[in-house]
Amino acid sequence: MRTIMWTILLSWLLLGCSKDSPAPFEPPVDNGPEQYGTPFARVPDPEDASIYQVNLRAFSKEANFKGVQDRLDAIRALGVNVLYLMPVFPVGTVNSVNSPYCVKDYRSVNPEFGNLDGLRSLVAAAHDRGMSVIMDWVANHTAWDHPWTSNKSWYQQDAGGKIISPPGTGWNDVAQLNFNNADMRLAMISAMKYWVYTANIDGYRCDAADFVPAGFWKQAIDSLRAIRTHKLLLFAEGSRKDHFSSGFQLMYGMGFYYNLVNNVYGKDGPVSTIDSVNRVEYSNATASSRIVRYISNHDVNNSDGTPLELLGGQEGSVAAFVVSAYLNSVPMIYNGQEVGCPVRLNYFNSSTQVDWDLHPELKAEYKKIMDLRNNSLALRRGTLTIYPQPDVAVFLRKQEAEQVLVMVNLRRHAATAEIPAALAGSQWRLAFGGAAAMLPQQVSLPAYGYQVWKKE
Repeated sequence: MRTIMWTILLSWLLLGCSKDSPAPFEPPVDNGPEQYGTPFARVPDPEDASIYQVNLRAFSKEANFKGVQDRLDAIRALGVNVLYLMPVFPVGTVNSVNSPYCVKDYRSVNPEFGNLDGLRSLVAAAHDRGMSVIMDWVANHTAWDHPWTSNKSWYQQDAGGKIISPPGTGWNDVAQLNFNNADMRLAMISAMKYWVYTANIDGYRCDAADFVPAGFWKQAIDSLRAIRTHKLLLFAEGSRKDHFSSGFQLMYGMGFYYNLVNNVYGKDGPVSTIDSVNRVEYSNATASSRIVRYISNHDVNNSDGTPLELLGGQEGSVAAFVVSAYLNSVPMIYNGQEVGCPVRLNYFNSSTQVDWDLHPELKAEYKKIMDLRNNSLALRRGTLTIYPQPDVAVFLRKQEAEQVLVMVNLRRHAATAEIPAALAGSQWRLAFGGAAAMLPQQVSLPAYGYQVWKKE
């Protein structure tokens, strides 16, 4: 999604939205094609998920499925358990800018990346390493040369009967679908089910989810959940409050990201705003719903800048990642982020690739941060208590007897964390190594420094 999503997010934060659940729809009768492969038995619960986003065009020199498959061991070693592939479908050529989000055929593989067998091989190899695979799904619009355009009623039209682009977006390379057309909805849902059966995938990241009616998402998700052989992860790229009630388990933390970049880092705004943003993002969540926090993705990396540009270089971006990984979140890593890739990665072509030999020490730090999360029920599933402070993010995660206290200085200068009286003066231990010690009332942190303490 483009930066227009931030405008939409602001309107939701200011105006709110209805808490009514979307009207129920009868799932379409569609048994789908024959199942390929064995459904993956280790799909994580939403609370335990951690996501790695792959931009196929920038991930490897080959810019294809095999290039990703060859690096699966390195991805898994980071500690992630969900592989998210950007769109794998053929790209339209009419009015095209070669965006992978300009889908020409929902049931085919882009030959640029390989073929169906190559996709199946990648999915199977990820499963063998304990990783689920989700695919990007573009429901809001299609390419102008998609076969569906022969059915004009499947698309929104202007007063003259011409199919239109998504209103107010400037996305002239794509045609806006009409979600009032029941036949189109059923065809879309059938195509979504197709890949679960045909490639044995484990769910979807749904692009531009805020643009698509809640009623469609409810119908589609109910239909996907009817595939009893598969446990699926469904992830909304959006911030609309009805996404969780439509059935999504995961939703983008756009408010978290833009507050961090534009306010906390961009203007030295108060770090305490993280608390209010978190409350808004979770205001309509269920107990197992999670906000996906990120410090980069394909959109913001390409248009706004890398984490190194926007978040204070390597040290500043690591500090931001610690908060994104531990703040009652599902962390998402964009390919190359973990090695400090300094270039903006194009996803309209394969002109830029990640240099995987960069900064092994940074990659090791990412692994350390992820390993702690993977080995801590408190960080994945515990209650969250934030202690708002102007310069340091301080919060406690608690799950039964396990308590983890996180302190992250988000400033380019040294700062002091104030420790709540209820926690100070008791025995804690630094999570990344150190002897047990009495937790002081104040902890001094260097620029972009962080400490994580575990209760003894």
